[in-house]
Amino acid sequence: MTLAPETTDLKIQVRLDEDWLTVCDLTRLLPGRGVAALLPDGGQVALFRDRAGQLYAIDNRDPFGGAAVLSRGLTGSHQGRPFVASPLLKQRFDLETGQCLDDESVRITTYEVRAA
Repeated sequence: MTLAPETTDLKIQVRLDEDWLTVCDLTRLLPGRGVAALLPDGGQVALFRDRAGQLYAIDNRDPFGGAAVLSRGLTGSHQGRPFVASPLLKQRFDLETGQCLDDESVRITTYEVRAA
């Protein structure tokens, strides 16, 4: 069976302060895979879409290893909480809150995200 490619003009936007920044096309976000985007301040955001179509945006920098790699992590869920596991040391970060599920003293930035 062949699936037709998704066709849409929707763009993914993240909220920075009071403004929305367009970062990529919705079609770039495949369920279960992340995409990194550069922010105006030189930082990076990691974007995810789950199989239900829910969008998530978090800081792309792994606070344990220091590298901008979270967009390359594996996604999953634990007790109903969606997470991404860092490809470096495998710590899991809640995609909704940024809380590290393996070390409660660590939290990463999350961003409001929408398709528009």
